[in-house]
Amino acid sequence: MTSSTTSSQFRLPLVATALADAVLIVVFATVGRMSHAEGITLLGVADTAWPFLAGAAVGWSLLYVYARVGSSDWFGARSFRPERVIPFGVAVWLFTVVVGMVLRRVSHQGTATSFIIVATIVLGLFLLGWRILASRLYQLSKR
Repeated sequence: MTSSTTSSQFRLPLVATALADAVLIVVFATVGRMSHAEGITLLGVADTAWPFLAGAAVGWSLLYVYARVGSSDWFGARSFRPERVIPFGVAVWLFTVVVGMVLRRVSHQGTATSFIIVATIVLGLFLLGWRILASRLYQLSKR
């Protein structure tokens, strides 16, 4: 069995995939607050995380509609498979960052260039990294 065949059979329940994204976004917000010596309270973490959670939700929703409304088969996008790195993981990551930053800006939260760079890198590592790791673990389990 080839790697691409194994990878194409890898599936996670939608709830597990969404939960993984949400948990990692909350981890990102928590670590960010800790690194700036801000209080770690439920409301504080929620205030930091909500723009990015909303961005991920927008990405998930638009990707679902795109997959269901007869999209072209761009990188296998016709089937809604958010656990896949390409195109879904990349798109969720980009929506999370872009929509998150826009929402932070309109809600008068910080959007310094250095923060945008760090958020883009860390959220990319988190949102793409878990998908890559899960796919690799699945491939190893099928050997």
